[in-house]
Amino acid sequence: MEEKRSTGISCEANKIERVHTGVEVGAGIRVLCGTATSYAYTNDLSRKGLLEAAQIVSHGAIGAKKGVNLDFSKVKPQVDFTFAERPEDVSTERKVAVVDAANKAARAVDPEQIKQVIVGYGDVVQKVTMANSNGNYVEDERIRTRFVVQAVASAGQTIQTGYEAVGSLCGFELFKKFSPEETAASAAKRALQMLQAQPAPAGRMPVVMAAEAGGTMVHEACGHGLEADLVQKNLSVYAGKKGQVVASEEVSVYDDATIDNRYGSYRFDDEGVPARKVHLIEKGVLSDYMYDRLTAVKDGRESNGHGRRESYQHKPIPRMGNTCIAPGRTDPEKIIRETKNGLLVKKMGGGQVNTTTGDFVFDVAEGYLIKDGEIGPLVRGATLTGNGPEVLRTIELVGSDLGFTIGTCGKDGQGVPVSDAQPTIAIKELTIGGTGVSTSNGKIRRI
Repeated sequence: MEEKRSTGISCEANKIERVHTGVEVGAGIRVLCGTATSYAYTNDLSRKGLLEAAQIVSHGAIGAKKGVNLDFSKVKPQVDFTFAERPEDVSTERKVAVVDAANKAARAVDPEQIKQVIVGYGDVVQKVTMANSNGNYVEDERIRTRFVVQAVASAGQTIQTGYEAVGSLCGFELFKKFSPEETAASAAKRALQMLQAQPAPAGRMPVVMAAEAGGTMVHEACGHGLEADLVQKNLSVYAGKKGQVVASEEVSVYDDATIDNRYGSYRFDDEGVPARKVHLIEKGVLSDYMYDRLTAVKDGRESNGHGRRESYQHKPIPRMGNTCIAPGRTDPEKIIRETKNGLLVKKMGGGQVNTTTGDFVFDVAEGYLIKDGEIGPLVRGATLTGNGPEVLRTIELVGSDLGFTIGTCGKDGQGVPVSDAQPTIAIKELTIGGTGVSTSNGKIRRI
């Protein structure tokens, strides 16, 4: 059962365009019988409404009746979170003021060249109750706050965009950690900087991904392939490779939904299983996948707390929470110094990945050429093309830092909040798509 209260505020064209608040209440009932799943949901939480939904899904059960233990025992989480300033205790006027301040701060960076600013604020208070026929009973509350700014700058025929997003498993105290004005100014400055950037080179070259770029690469090129449903359907390049070397020994990957106040954190997954840290790759060796209850039964084991759903209207499936490449021991500045020539990625854009093959393409939102171990000019229009497992095997150095990004991960028509993280890493070689120059054998030639 779920009760969700949300607020959304957006500013565009220099005015508050929308202030939206809503309440959503409902329940979902699922029957698992062997490998078959029946699922129904309803907004009618009366006894009659719930029994009607239960009658519908009961047709998915085959075989003799079984006794059911309804002597519920309350499940305790392995971690707890605190919320300092609950969204419902903050007036709409204060929330609007934060959005308005960010809009003004972004425009003030350069009133002439900043042509458009879009600011979005959102908070969600979600209360859930989960119970199953094994006798488990869970009550949980999740509070998340998110803030995004997009700035568009133009000079002549050139148009560039800067984007910043912050969010956490927290209330309005998010803005004690992240200034809305500084977040907005950062987005605007990035858009302005990109106006002056030179066209990115094209070809194969070493790539250094800064920690501040976040873990988009590990999430897309690696994380989805480690979700157990894709593995069991042979739609993952990592299927059947548990215990095998799949990455450089410098690389360890884990998913940990218990990290304090991260956007993808939770006490329980959406099947009432306590969150825990799951080691996926340890020193290059594939050690585990991310399971929900159904995929765990298929593999004859217990769920490790990764059954997540968007709402009561969706059935749980294996999903990531906070997916991270573990920090290494190398000074991040040393990684840049030891890269003679290459591309430094400081901000990732959008992209796509084929989980069956591991092939990916990503946009680079902010990147710099590295020349003789020093950060060189800013470039625009770069894309990264490669293969996830190949990249993991060719990571040569792993920094001692760690940077996070946030997002909403889409899968099977469902979106859930996630965080991704990585340290500064040096990748031996990737294919760079660009518009200005082409590299071959370490030499740059004009095209």
